[in-house]
Amino acid sequence: MELLQRYLRPQWFAAVLTAGFLLAGIALQLAGPRLLGAFLDAIKSGATEARLSQMALVFLGVTAAAQAVRVTAAYWSERVAWTAANGLRLDLTAHILGLDAAFHKERTPGELIERVDGDVSALAGFFSSFVVQLLGNLLLLAGILVSLALVNVWLGLAFAAFVLPAGWVLGRVREWSAPAVREHRERVALFYGFLGEAIVAGEDIRASGAEPYIFDRFFSHLRGWLPVALKAEVAGQLVWVTAVAALSGGTALAYGLGGGLYRLGAIPLGTVYMVVAYAAALGRPIEAIRTQLQNLQRAGAAIARVTELLALRSRLSADGTGSLPAGSLAVEFRGVSFAYEPGEKPVLDGLTFRLEAGARLGILGRTGSGKSTIARLMFRLYDPAAGEVRLGGVNVAQAGLKEVRSRVGLVTQEVQLFAASLRENITLFDPEIPDARITSVLETLGLKPWLERLPAGLETPVSAGSLSAGEAQLLAFARVFLRDPGLVILDEASSRLDPATEALLDRAMQRLLAGRTAVIIAHRPATVAQVDEILVLDGGRILTHGPRAEVRSIAEVRPIAEVLP
Repeated sequence: MELLQRYLRPQWFAAVLTAGFLLAGIALQLAGPRLLGAFLDAIKSGATEARLSQMALVFLGVTAAAQAVRVTAAYWSERVAWTAANGLRLDLTAHILGLDAAFHKERTPGELIERVDGDVSALAGFFSSFVVQLLGNLLLLAGILVSLALVNVWLGLAFAAFVLPAGWVLGRVREWSAPAVREHRERVALFYGFLGEAIVAGEDIRASGAEPYIFDRFFSHLRGWLPVALKAEVAGQLVWVTAVAALSGGTALAYGLGGGLYRLGAIPLGTVYMVVAYAAALGRPIEAIRTQLQNLQRAGAAIARVTELLALRSRLSADGTGSLPAGSLAVEFRGVSFAYEPGEKPVLDGLTFRLEAGARLGILGRTGSGKSTIARLMFRLYDPAAGEVRLGGVNVAQAGLKEVRSRVGLVTQEVQLFAASLRENITLFDPEIPDARITSVLETLGLKPWLERLPAGLETPVSAGSLSAGEAQLLAFARVFLRDPGLVILDEASSRLDPATEALLDRAMQRLLAGRTAVIIAHRPATVAQVDEILVLDGGRILTHGPRAEVRSIAEVRPIAEVLP
């Protein structure tokens, strides 16, 4: 009900219109058998040909109107469904993007895609027709029972005594089968999560000859999925079988009671036909209710998974009130400790250092020493378990996420490219940034010759793999420069480049960092040749920290492996 209220309330007019057409269709469906019954009685009583023709035309008009109303109701129903489903997709996507890095570390992209698309698609019918169709068909069922009771009270009571237990059985069968459907949805998400992961890692899989292992996992997923899918299909078919049995029982009851009352002279022949027609008409609402109950099975599983996802909250508070100062930002770590999982060995252990505003710090250390973790804490992808990270004198945990992300620029060795134009990739789809501003940034970074070599300039199509590693890094620098941050973090930004490209990037980097605080994370000492200070990490602790010249003098006395990788 909460989902229905949230996503149908903005479409109240379309929902009311759908309900109105549905109610009109119910009235027309109830009128059809009455008209035919009256037509048969008119024939038996010797009505004139003109009277019979008139009744036939009325019946044809009612039938045509019923079909037109049904089509119109279906149109508005689908319109409501997809508007509501797309609204839910938007909210789910925004919610997922707002969750912290720990959440995304635990889940694969394929699993999240299945949540946003597969689960919401299963809800489309729920939004469009569940309440309206279910209530509408219940009203149709009630209308048929009332119509039968008006003909003969015993007919009404007999069919009510049949329909109510049938409805109860249908509900019980649905409750029994719902867990199987939910388990099936979980298996689907796991399979597509694995598949998406395997496709993204295709190059590494082929390079390492790991195709047999991937296919072994592929078939393992299918073997685990098959019995669950069979169980869910059997559960769905059981609802169908129950509905068919109910329909058959209703038809037999109509023929038995109608024929018996006619032989007793209690009802005329036309009324016998009307009873049989209404009994057959009972199949439509029962079938519709059965379909809605099956939809509710799929929707129930999807609703549970969607609401579970929406209930998750980021461990990072996004509504901090602290505001970072303008200009370059000083960086300070005060006794910072951090582990990615509770109970694990800390990646950072009591880290304390300070970098003045406008200064440049190079962070060196072996793989796993905690270099990238420092960058993630400054960018506030995570919050420390203990201690404080301060930017410009403000604790980042007390500043809003939007404030931190707008004032800190992060460039990593992996640059995400989108299937769009170069302009859209640089601006990240912000149409408010003029071309002149983009060109000016590229010229400031010394990248205008590179832009001029592109076939269509800023309109050049870009996609994953279409740019070299160096070109992708140039694009990432331009993204950061457009935001004009007070702190720039370069995390292994040139670790995979050839010397010539690295020299080009170095010139662009010097212009990007001019007048800004900078933290440069690297494996090689040559990468941090232009910094003011060097901090060397080992096992999450500071091995040495000081001006670049002093750290180099330490390296001359002690074995290089103790200080630098």
